[in-house]
Amino acid sequence: MPRSVNHVASRAKRKRILKLTRGYYGARKNVWTVAKNTWEKGLTYAFRDRRTKKRNFRALWIQRINAAARLEGFSYSRLMGALHDKGIEINRKVLADLAMNHPEAFKAIVDKVR
Repeated sequence: MPRSVNHVASRAKRKRILKLTRGYYGARKNVWTVAKNTWEKGLTYAFRDRRTKKRNFRALWIQRINAAARLEGFSYSRLMGALHDKGIEINRKVLADLAMNHPEAFKAIVDKVR
């Protein structure tokens, strides 16, 4: 008896992955094995870089807080230490947003810990 292969399902699977690789360069977009490998590799990069993104944003917030704190005569580490000593619990994301968009509110916080 001949072997039965579900061509409909396998073709649909290939089409789905080839659709995901549209826009890639060269054979990465239209050769099945190359496209599949590229797509799988992209998933590992996505997993890794979801963590890297958190790291990069924290570094950005710290730079922004440091720049604003130095305008007020503090260094970043002295400001964060003073916030901790006074028991003011405000995270870096919010503090960086205040430093960028609401400098008067940031100044009020700095005056509170001075």
